[in-house]
Amino acid sequence: MSEQHNLTHSLLEEELFTYRQHGYLIREGVFSARELADLTGSVERAVALAHAESASGNAYHLDGKRFVDIGNMTVQFEHGDKSETIRVIEPAHHLDAVLEALVEDTRIVDPVKSIIGVDAVSIWTNKLNLKRAGEGSGFGWHQDSPYWAHDSDHVDLLPNVYLAFDDASAENGCLRVIDKSHLRGCLPGTADGSQLGGFFTDPACFEEKDQVLMEAPAGSLVFFDPHSIHGSEPNLSGNPRRAMVMTYQPANFPMLKTGEVRNVG
Repeated sequence: MSEQHNLTHSLLEEELFTYRQHGYLIREGVFSARELADLTGSVERAVALAHAESASGNAYHLDGKRFVDIGNMTVQFEHGDKSETIRVIEPAHHLDAVLEALVEDTRIVDPVKSIIGVDAVSIWTNKLNLKRAGEGSGFGWHQDSPYWAHDSDHVDLLPNVYLAFDDASAENGCLRVIDKSHLRGCLPGTADGSQLGGFFTDPACFEEKDQVLMEAPAGSLVFFDPHSIHGSEPNLSGNPRRAMVMTYQPANFPMLKTGEVRNVG
């Protein structure tokens, strides 16, 4: 990321206050159009590589949805019979050198250090979310913390950073966050008898009317708490909504899937 400055990108006091109060914060237009061109090229190279490798991976279905494990990486495909469209890759930074550099970008890492209150952080996980035009499915309301609590004893210290590679709008299924839902901590999941139901937040625990749409131009960053309830609608538009969600933790802790320690900043 050649255009970043040698100045701190730490959160301002008012930004940190907003994040603490509401569970999210948007910084618009952090990455330039030139940088986004490099990044989207990197994303598509990563997707092509993951698709090729998935042919020899370990495939399985949960609630009728297809997943493929390739070593420590999991690829999720779009819903529907035999869809070959990838919707999520986790983790993804190792698939391309541009994404490898992105996870260390100070415009991302410095604000995270502000949120956690440390001088150095390490990677917890990251994922590419790929909502293709006209076919990208939605994500039900959920918190990240119940999923991660099985593998981390510091789940409160796992802030997310969402980088929008494309303009994010209601029409193309932008991220939505339930305002102030992070203040209630780790909430129970649904008990609908499905395989994945426990990872979706019990609807009795929140009001959908409290949702806030994270509509923002390409190149924007959305920071959100691991306890914040979030989700999205399908992409019914003619425009893609690609993003990378990067999650960090204090330094010297291992990554979620690989068990490796990757300190940054």
